[in-house]
Amino acid sequence: MNRVEQLCINAIRVLSAEAVEKAKSGHPGMPLGAAPMAYTLWARHMKHNPYNPQWVNRDRFVLSAGHASMLIYSLLHLFGYGLTIEDIKNFRQFGSRTPGHPEYGHTPGVETTTGPLGQGFANAVGMALAEAYLAAKFNRPGYNLVDHYTYVIAGDGCMMEGISYEAASLAGTLGLGKLIVLYDSNSITIEGSTDIAFREDVGKRFEAQGWQVLKVEDGNDIEAIDEAIARAKAETTKPSLIIIRTQIAYGCPAKQGSASAHGEPLGQENVDQMKEYLGWPSQEPFYVPSEVKEHMNALMEKGRRAEQEWNSLWEAYSKEYPELAEEWRAWHSDELPVDLLNDDDFWKFDGKTATRNASGEVINRLAKFIPNLIGGSADLAPSNKTTMKGRGDFSAEDRTGSNLHFGVREHAMAAIANGMALHGGLRPYVATFFVFSDYMKAAMRLSALMGLPVTYVLTHDSIGVGEDGPTHQPVEHLAALRSMPNMTVFRPADSKETAAGWYLALTRKTGPTALVLTRQNVPLYQETSKEALKGAYILVDSEKEVPDIILIASGSEVQLVYEACKVLKEKGIDARVVSMPSWELFEEQPEEYKRKVLPDAVKARLAVEAGSSLGWHRYVGCKGDVIALDRFGASGKADVLFKEFGFTVDRVVERALELLKKA
Repeated sequence: MNRVEQLCINAIRVLSAEAVEKAKSGHPGMPLGAAPMAYTLWARHMKHNPYNPQWVNRDRFVLSAGHASMLIYSLLHLFGYGLTIEDIKNFRQFGSRTPGHPEYGHTPGVETTTGPLGQGFANAVGMALAEAYLAAKFNRPGYNLVDHYTYVIAGDGCMMEGISYEAASLAGTLGLGKLIVLYDSNSITIEGSTDIAFREDVGKRFEAQGWQVLKVEDGNDIEAIDEAIARAKAETTKPSLIIIRTQIAYGCPAKQGSASAHGEPLGQENVDQMKEYLGWPSQEPFYVPSEVKEHMNALMEKGRRAEQEWNSLWEAYSKEYPELAEEWRAWHSDELPVDLLNDDDFWKFDGKTATRNASGEVINRLAKFIPNLIGGSADLAPSNKTTMKGRGDFSAEDRTGSNLHFGVREHAMAAIANGMALHGGLRPYVATFFVFSDYMKAAMRLSALMGLPVTYVLTHDSIGVGEDGPTHQPVEHLAALRSMPNMTVFRPADSKETAAGWYLALTRKTGPTALVLTRQNVPLYQETSKEALKGAYILVDSEKEVPDIILIASGSEVQLVYEACKVLKEKGIDARVVSMPSWELFEEQPEEYKRKVLPDAVKARLAVEAGSSLGWHRYVGCKGDVIALDRFGASGKADVLFKEFGFTVDRVVERALELLKKA
């Protein structure tokens, strides 16, 4: 390590400490300790172009320990990603480009939103998986169009989180050799030494999971770090974990090795002492030496040249393989290759079936003309109906298959899907039973926060699960997902509405979609249509302009209100039936449309859904009613349970008549 490189490392430390100090908030300890590994990676190994942060063949960098955000902000500033000193000075301030934790889409060069520990680790597995899949598809002899690494810096907290176990196990099974994790092992958490709660041999754990494990005993030895990264890159059949022993808050004598350095400012006096200890050439706040700037400029040019070389490769590739080049463009487009909305065959179904079965049929229709559709289930594909026929299985032995087997790893599965979406070029979907969306919720929340178009196929959506009992019967889950900003929940009533849900999922560009599907069979209604894409629509209208009562339902319960409407008509009551597969889509419609479907003049409104009633009063009003399930279910046959819990046509009619008496 020469003098300039040491200056660069110390610049990361000083900028990080000063930003936290100015904000009076943040986590200075890890940036100080991890600065040498971060610099070594970014300067000596990472292929990236600050002039174009979105270059498709760049190496991906994930700061899984997102609380150490000043580490990546310092790197982005020094490496010329457009973050200014003013941005650094505004760390953690409202509206700044340097928020408390890294946010995808907010700060140039940030590949994923991190903060919840372990999420970034799992995202990186998805990125590495995407790289391997795309390389198998597009690379040809002499044309390694897709050839990049995914790097992670993770800490002790990431290693404690269960999601890292799940994701690492799958990465090892799949042999993702271009995934390299630098483990900042400083043995300190907020509460003190990791020994109080975490004494396992992490290296042996990863070895058992099929990883190459390398060790660097001195986190300040960049030559040893450099050598370890080179060895990791040379191992092509296994992902690599590099355990780097560091000291939290290195360079600050009063805080070095202390738990207090984890999540609070060092204090101005200690920052001044740190500068003295490091031999920093200036006491001027946020000072960056000219030698550092010159060195970084040279590295930036190296990145620019790397992309220029790739662009030349792409030009030659396009001439040699024009069809593949066209496919490449299509795969990296947000647009569907066909007009599904006007494709009659896409919307054509026959007979009664479960919406999970209809979804399986739709997936296989889509697979024929969306080649970059990729996905799978958490060991439930036969039940979730998510297998694409004839598209093979992705594995360590075969990178060309489009069916993914995640194992019983719901949390990691969702986070890996986020990573695939973040990487680009693929359209990922994942599946499990609806009740197990609880296991995925943290990753689903990040899908929504980042605006990623991930499709969640969630089957066995109610007490219709039957004999598996209340542990497997979702009750509060619809309410939970509907409460999540930017998550579109879609619970279709039949096969045609299921097709609408998939169309929505594949055309929505700014967030995830949850398709909530039945185990039990439901009718195919003549009246259902593409109007489902409006979130709610009139399935059966009243004869009068203003109906006597409006019956609203989603999913399998549409059948109940549909049949109840007939009974009420025999009793001289003119009812309107509204199918409401998606609250979120309905709320996006113009007020005029919403009032047309649910006119203000009609106060008698009855909603029916085999889940929590929470939120339904928004649509039925204070004079309306809801038939719902505000308790846990029970074990028994589905038809018995629906009857026992009051989900029958007779009860719908009864409650409707009661409402009309009060009107």
